[in-house]
Amino acid sequence: MQPSAVSRAKPCPQARGKRTSWRRTAFVAPFVALLLAAQPALASLDDTPADGPAAPGALQASTFASGLESPWGMEFLPDGRLLVTERAGRLRVISADGREISEAVAGLPRVRHGNHGGLLDVRIDPDFAHNRLVYLSYTKAGRLLLARRSGLTVARARLSEDATRLEQVQVLFRQRPRVAVDENLGGRLAASADGYLFLTVGDRYTVEQRIRAQDPAFHQGKTVRIRTDGSVPADNPFVGRDGALPEIWSLGHRNPQGAFVHPRTGMLWVAEHGPQGGDEVNIVRGGANYGWPIVTFGCEYDTCAPIGEGVSKPGMEAPLAWWGKPGIAPSNLILYTGDQFPEWKGSVFVGALAGRAVWRIELSGDDDAPRMTRREPLFAELGERIRDIRQGPDGGLYLLTDGGEARVIRIARSLQSPATAGGAAH
Repeated sequence: MQPSAVSRAKPCPQARGKRTSWRRTAFVAPFVALLLAAQPALASLDDTPADGPAAPGALQASTFASGLESPWGMEFLPDGRLLVTERAGRLRVISADGREISEAVAGLPRVRHGNHGGLLDVRIDPDFAHNRLVYLSYTKAGRLLLARRSGLTVARARLSEDATRLEQVQVLFRQRPRVAVDENLGGRLAASADGYLFLTVGDRYTVEQRIRAQDPAFHQGKTVRIRTDGSVPADNPFVGRDGALPEIWSLGHRNPQGAFVHPRTGMLWVAEHGPQGGDEVNIVRGGANYGWPIVTFGCEYDTCAPIGEGVSKPGMEAPLAWWGKPGIAPSNLILYTGDQFPEWKGSVFVGALAGRAVWRIELSGDDDAPRMTRREPLFAELGERIRDIRQGPDGGLYLLTDGGEARVIRIARSLQSPATAGGAAH
């Protein structure tokens, strides 16, 4: 689909807030480097349409809700209302028609808000309709001599029946150790139907910190897998290993800010920021090593000096997809399962911050070992940094923009009401 196929149903003012995630890069347009010929396992990255289902036409982009301040994550409730986090430590509830935004929900834990940190993601329990449990990720400051350091934290709480407060707040996970650098945090949550909760943890940016992505004694640069009650599954790959943290599921990640659990395979998928170039989408397997900072398709900021030992190494996993310079700065990603865009069913959508677009990745092959057949940037004409992306109950795409004056954009085939349109949520 070409960008001109999207029309605006309402005026779409750009968010004017400070760019918080990639201040060292000034890339504003998506661009793709050709894959190295020596990487036959990776699909071609030609962005031109290939033979296959036609993309939807006559799409409408409309402002679903506005007036948000530096939001980070969002999640639909079963009744169609939308939870949205703001990094300053506020959780909002948006009505199913987008017309009302609540006051901040009471009872949230205190967060360390600064630089990239604060209240990050929100996820509801798969059985929310019965237990009303929600999960939050956020940065929390240390105490006393560690007050200038922070660590990712995950808490579980019950959302009150009137959705105005959190009750029975319980901390499930604390990153070890706390770190003074508040960049490359990760922070995305994903819940599986069988009771597991995943968290992405970034490397904390500096050269001194990033090497810890290869060390199972540290949470930096990892994905974490716990149960939804906070306990550690006995089959986690590092359980019982001397010097290793048992919550770790995979290692060698830089700054993964996107995650979902595939509904058919139960496997974790992540999107992660590379350095300058080298952004990736990975299918995560327990105990696997995704290479950072030993292997990467990116290079150092400013100088573009090489990092590590090259782009591949035995024993380290290759990404499903990657982007060269300029990077797209991926945020969240989803698997589209709705009915509003049947041509896109089974595609993966990746939000882009620096790229100011949404990338659609078309797949073929088995769910547990798919191959990318093509990809394309969409909605670049909106000119927005996309912080999160979700599939709504109506089967539309909902884009959360970044910045101090942010909004939720609804992408739909028609102007039908989001509260009444049909479609499956994921």
